[in-house]
Amino acid sequence: MLKIKDISEQGLLKRLHRFCPDNIIGDDGAILPTQPHKSLVVTTDTLVDGIHFSDRTTSPEDVGWRSGAANLSDLAAMGAFPIGITIALGLTGDTPVTWVEQLYQGIYDCLKPYNTPIVGGDIVRSPVLTISITAFGQVEPSYTILRSNCQPQNSIVVTGVHGASKAGLELLLNPELGESLTEAERSSLILAHQRPQPRLDILTILWQCLSLDSVNGVEDRKNPILVGGMDSSDGLADAIIQMCRASQVGARIERNQIPIPYSLTKLVSSEQALHWALYGGEDFELVLCLPTAYGQKLVEKIGVDAAIVGTTTNESEILLIDSLGIYPNQQLTLSQGFQHF
Repeated sequence: MLKIKDISEQGLLKRLHRFCPDNIIGDDGAILPTQPHKSLVVTTDTLVDGIHFSDRTTSPEDVGWRSGAANLSDLAAMGAFPIGITIALGLTGDTPVTWVEQLYQGIYDCLKPYNTPIVGGDIVRSPVLTISITAFGQVEPSYTILRSNCQPQNSIVVTGVHGASKAGLELLLNPELGESLTEAERSSLILAHQRPQPRLDILTILWQCLSLDSVNGVEDRKNPILVGGMDSSDGLADAIIQMCRASQVGARIERNQIPIPYSLTKLVSSEQALHWALYGGEDFELVLCLPTAYGQKLVEKIGVDAAIVGTTTNESEILLIDSLGIYPNQQLTLSQGFQHF
């Protein structure tokens, strides 16, 4: 089998150039034209072998897809549409060349629906496989989504189900857990982990909901609606806490409103399913904070699996509550989710 050490960095780069536009690749940097009245959004995400992926659960193509999706999701969480990415790889000399090519194919496949090119990057020798992607996006300043934009008495909206990716990972690690699931349910959960979908589709729906004045039906950019938000790649609880802290607000999250795949209730207890939804991570949905009337309109337009899960408050506490009175209030915490160190 051909190895990277057999063809060197330049030989590998030559093989990978076919994934990139000819008119951009080749210089030390890429010059990307932007439209007037646009802001450039840049985000970087790194995946490490044994931490973010392994050959037990993820093919090279799926590793590529997930790394691309993570960065596109970060852009979506800022309200930005992607315009290009760069890729930095840390590789061992024994890494099969086909593994890298398949990795790139997965990234390419993830980016293709959004017409997003690979415009450069770097390759270095490393004792462990690492993938670092920098993504560039554009957003109109008045449409920028920020964690600090949350206001008291806003609705907190999630754009889809949570806990599916964690369930998919557990099924890959422990196949016997899925005996109670249909093949379709099993495949759906595994796909949620291996091929998450960045929710760039939500942005057009969101701006349609916000840009029209409800009274006279005209666009009002002089008084844009502030939208707080981020993605839930590190867990739903993490996203809510990070947004509340940045905005200096509290929140009350209704446990019964959190959208959880029905198949999870066949896989684990309801309490475990809720824990995975809050702290499992890597669901890549958007968590948005906006005035209630707009939140309701947004949920209605997104449709199935979108939900208002809570409300921001003037207090500092971020509580998981049960309106049915069965469970006591719980403080949401960052300590139960994934921690790098």
